[in-house]
Amino acid sequence: MNLQKTIKDEVRVSGKGLFSGEDSSVVFRSAEENAGIVFVRTDVPEPVRIPALCTSLAERSRRTALKKGSVSIETVEHCLAAVNSLGIDNLVIEVNGGELPSLDASSFEFFKILKRAGILEQTSRCKEFVIREPVSISEGEASIYALPYDDDALNITYDLDYGEHTGIGRQFYGCRVTSENFERNLAAARTFLLEAEAKQFQARGIGKHLGPKDILVINSDGPIKNSYRFPNECVRHKIVDLIGDLSLVGRRICGRIVAYKSGHSLNQKLAKRLYEAAQKADRVDMYGTDALLDIRRIQKILPHRYPFLLVDKIIDIEGEKKITGIKNVTFNEQFFEGHFPGTPIMPGVLIVEAMAQVSGLLFAQRLEHTGKLAVLLAMDKVRLRKAVVPGDQIIITSETMRLRKRTAQCKCVAKVGNNIAAEAELKFMLVDDEQL
Repeated sequence: MNLQKTIKDEVRVSGKGLFSGEDSSVVFRSAEENAGIVFVRTDVPEPVRIPALCTSLAERSRRTALKKGSVSIETVEHCLAAVNSLGIDNLVIEVNGGELPSLDASSFEFFKILKRAGILEQTSRCKEFVIREPVSISEGEASIYALPYDDDALNITYDLDYGEHTGIGRQFYGCRVTSENFERNLAAARTFLLEAEAKQFQARGIGKHLGPKDILVINSDGPIKNSYRFPNECVRHKIVDLIGDLSLVGRRICGRIVAYKSGHSLNQKLAKRLYEAAQKADRVDMYGTDALLDIRRIQKILPHRYPFLLVDKIIDIEGEKKITGIKNVTFNEQFFEGHFPGTPIMPGVLIVEAMAQVSGLLFAQRLEHTGKLAVLLAMDKVRLRKAVVPGDQIIITSETMRLRKRTAQCKCVAKVGNNIAAEAELKFMLVDDEQL
């Protein structure tokens, strides 16, 4: 049984950010079991904790950043790659600044200081996700695959194709991700840029503090005023980035990843898919179903009962922002007796009612609204676009537009497969059950 790990001693590192050039300092501290990896911005009036999970991702170009509200931490991938490769499950990373230090533009310094801190084994079993079903994502020529693999570790194969650029060419590398392999073959591989890209960045005021000796800048002849640490250093660094991005799944991954021309955007999309699959597997293990809320738990929140309870399960919740529920439509629905005999079609008003019930479950996520009912006040922009018939499964998504103490408004979409069956904007009054 693999046990969770943290570090024994507190360690520190400081330097300038790769993109911003601003000074920042980092303190690594041990964390309790099941705490996960958490960044803490300490340079803001009230320290902000940001979990190193897909749910914290901020959209950025050429790097990985995490955010909570308006506070973000930039360029976390090299640090997370070192944390991941050392098998550290629980860690507090305090950052005095908006971007992690670049150091030598690789993961090596992060790996070295964390290894020096010592690894402490804890008593709880570590969280793992075993890839059991293939996942594939493509963007243009780039692609990435997560595949089942008969191994209890993460295995990565990367095909980097700069075939038309003689300074890099086509590079191929594969490895089993262990702390020993990472330290020997990956950690020292540095971030790289083509010469034209470097000039564009500096013209935009990005990375002005950097010179060719600080980062690999590559022209048609190879590195400018620098040299490769490995003949295929570029593809090795791509794997470092991928390891860091995959750490946002929040658990150790067992399986095989195959990537072709993949970058942070594609890596993060795969991490999100694996995170969702891991959450689903957890729900199945805990409740025997992939539902976040099954029918029994829904009935504890909503007062509706047969034949007017029109939500079978909730499969996804994003805090107070978004919820996804499912209504399975069968021929035994009572309303099909008269709507219409011989041509059963679910009444559009009941699809809207199902959307309202899903929305009520979303608003119940806020603690102060627990025990309250979302009473429908108004409907706007209602569109019924596709007939729903027996055998259909309606997937209903509700997104919060406005949520106040006594009222709430949301935008709802009901789909059957990839087709929109209905959509509407709904407004609710939030009232105590006793007031009805």
